[in-house]
Formats: sequence, C-alpha cells, structure tokens
Amino acid sequence: PHRMVMVGAEVLAGRFSKLLNPDDERIGVLLPNVNATPVTILAFWRIGKVPAILNYTTGTPMMQTCSELAGLKQIVTSRAFLEKAGLDIEPMKEAGIEFIYLEDVREQVSGLAKLAILLKHKAALGQAQFNIPAEQTAVVLFTSGSEGIPKGVELTHRNILANLRQVQAMVDIMDTDSIFNCLPMFHSFGLVVGTLLPLCRGLRTTIFPSPLQYRVIPNAIYHANSTLFLSTNTFLNGYAKKAHPYDFRSVRYLLAGAEKVQQATSDLWSRRFGVHITEAYGVTECAPAISANTKADNRFGSVGRLLPGIECKLEPVDGVEDAGRLFVKGPNIMKGYLNKDANDAFQALDGWYDTGDIVHEDDDGYLWIRGRAKRFAKVSGEMVSLTAVEDALAGAFPHYGEDCEIAVVAVTDADKGEKLIAVSTEPKLKPTEIRDAVAAAGLSNLCAPREIRILKEIPKLGTGKLNHREVQRLVEEGEA
Repeated sequence: PHRMVMVGAEVLAGRFSKLLNPDDERIGVLLPNVNATPVTILAFWRIGKVPAILNYTTGTPMMQTCSELAGLKQIVTSRAFLEKAGLDIEPMKEAGIEFIYLEDVREQVSGLAKLAILLKHKAALGQAQFNIPAEQTAVVLFTSGSEGIPKGVELTHRNILANLRQVQAMVDIMDTDSIFNCLPMFHSFGLVVGTLLPLCRGLRTTIFPSPLQYRVIPNAIYHANSTLFLSTNTFLNGYAKKAHPYDFRSVRYLLAGAEKVQQATSDLWSRRFGVHITEAYGVTECAPAISANTKADNRFGSVGRLLPGIECKLEPVDGVEDAGRLFVKGPNIMKGYLNKDANDAFQALDGWYDTGDIVHEDDDGYLWIRGRAKRFAKVSGEMVSLTAVEDALAGAFPHYGEDCEIAVVAVTDADKGEKLIAVSTEPKLKPTEIRDAVAAAGLSNLCAPREIRILKEIPKLGTGKLNHREVQRLVEEGEA
C-alpha cells in the first residue's frame, strides 16, 4: 500500500508539473478526506509546490478570502466532490482562479506511464530523497476563523516532522495499530496526526470523508478494526447517540483534541463503550500538538504534560488567580502567518507563540485549560470562564434527552459590566435548573447565566467546535 501511494504521487507529480504555473509556489487544494488528498499533497512536495488546503465548510466567500490571502491562482479539486458538497465556485472563477479537476488529470495519465513508474518502484529505482530544505514551507493551513478573519499559517517540513517525533515519543504507538481518521485534512489534527503520522510510521489508515456521519462512522470503525481513533468532544457526543455498545471494541486509544472534553462526554463513553478518552491539546500554529495525556499518565480534566522539546511560560492575567496566558516555544512552532499584522506580532515574540489560552500548570507539570482569553467575561469585577460554565451545564439535564445542547456567551450589561446568556436547543429549560447545575458544579452565583435563549440548532465549525462567534452574533442581533 505504501508503494502504491508513492507511485500515485509520482504519477500525479508528472502531470502537475505540466499543468501548474512554474512561477506559483502555492497551489490550492479543495478536496475532502479521500485517498487522492494525501497523494496530491505528496505530489506537490515532489515538484516543490506548497499546498494551501482550503476549508470548504466555511463557504465560498471565506474560501475566496483565504485564496486571496495565499495569492492562489490555481486550485486542485474534484467535480464529484464539488457536486456532492454543493459548492458554488463560480465567484472564485470570476476572480481569475483556475480550477484543475483530478478527473481530467486521471484521464491524461496513460496505463503505460503508470506501469512504468510501478515497475521502477518495484525495482527499488524510485527516488527516495528530494533534498527539500527543512525550513521550506510544507503546507498552508487556515485557522478556523471562530474569532475573526482566518489567518494563513505556514508550517515547515521541520515543524511537522518535529511534531510527529514529539507525539511518538509521548504516545505508545505500536506497529500493529491502525488509525481511523474522519477529521478533515484542512484541520491540523486531521492532517498531521491523522494522515501524515501513519504515513511516516507505516500504519494502516482508514480515512473517512466526513466526521458528521454519526450513524455510519461507528459501524465503519467496527469493520476496520481500528485501534486509534481521533475525534473532538462535539463529534464524540454525536457518535455516542447512534453507536452500538460493541462498535468501538477494538479501540485502545481514543485521542480527543480541538476543544475541551466535557465530564459528561467522558462518563458517557466510559459507561456505554468501556473506552477512556485521552485528551490532548494543540493549535494549528504548533503543527499542532503541544501536550498530551497518555495511557500510562492520564489526569482527567487536564490536557496532559508538554511534549518533549517544548518550553512554556505563563504570563499573569488580571483577575485570574491561579492561571496565566500560555506562551510556548519549540521546533514545532510555525514559520509565520500570511497576514502581515498577525505575523509582525508573532515575529516580535522571538520564537514564542501566544496561544491565547488561560492555563494552570500543576506541580507535576500537567496543564489545565481554563479557557480562551476571549472566552472570559468580567462579571461584577470577577473573571468568569465561559468554558467552565458550559462544562458545568453539559449533560446536567438528562431528563431532556441527549439532544439538549447548551452554549454560553457574554453580552454587555449596564449594571455588572457583562452578563452571561445560555443558548440552548431545549425550549423547556428553566433558569432555576441552570442555576442549580452551576451551583452543583461548585461555581459561584456570578457564573450562572441570567437569560436563556433558544435556537433550533447550535452552530458548529467544520472542525467540530461550537461556533461561538456565530452564537454571539445570533444573540446580539436578537435571532436567538
């Protein structure tokens, strides 16, 4: 299988070298989780191109913004995918972007050319090294944009390879393991840990097009006999509602990242499936892993200890007692941003990266995420973590069923500076129930949301996180 991947990459690289503009270093990739996606990325690397992977869940206007940011003139995609995803790329074509379809590329490759390259690899005559400089950009990924316009992140080959080594030094991956990855490759977790790690480690990998197939994915994991499963808190709740208790019998490592794992989610998976969630922490700019729990070394609620080779420092935050703003430094920290202002601010930190997360580090080196700096509200002069309130409310109302979801946002308040609002999918939810759940979690009365707003569905990002920016907009504009 590994040989066939390399053969495919060489075949595609031969065609791309004729189709792609020689003067353009960055080329867009607009593809889902299918075998062609990693093969396309490998083909780009063979001919010195940098894939800029677009997040198709954000819609055409945002993709166009990202394309302009990266200076893309050509994008590789698939007609079948565009049709299934319902993506309208006409505005991007009108902006002068050329689309190259893999279906057309495939037709241009003769059977003889494929056979020649296959025989070359079977005879061990295939090129094994490409002398790619370690500091050369390997990929451009775009941040989720949950807090504003997406930023273009340049990760080098050194960044990615260093992070793969760091993860393997910490997590006991075995030759017999097989990975199930349904996290999108436009997301750093799905690309680096879910796709490049097994490619470099020689593990069998099952890639699945969408993480939203809540009924199909548990069955697919069962049939694939996968031992490593990557996911997020939001998606795990979705699978738990649809899965048979035996579907995850082969999973020995369930690695969750991208957002905080809630106590209710962890309890549900332990009770229903006998699987313990191992939480890790990372960000796109760190390629992506920063810290991880392991099977041998797990403290629930924490995101584990720093990976080898990463330093951290905590800078004090006004109003927060036992935590600080986390800065990290290491070989996995990105080359920089494509956005000028953001990149100037990053370069000024001299190798340190500001995660924007408020974190507590205990005496044993475990990191405990209190929340995003922007996800704190100042209520009557006290700093309140909206993430902690959401965690307290998650799973607190079993009598409303598993479909009851709650997000918490803060709005300006004339009396107290800011006030918390709970946004829920459950119209019968009462303020007294909210207050009781907050008190039961040991939080102060200031943490109790003062209002409840109802939405049919809580907006989510393509990466599985709650889209707090969109929830905030709906609340402020009176749509919730």
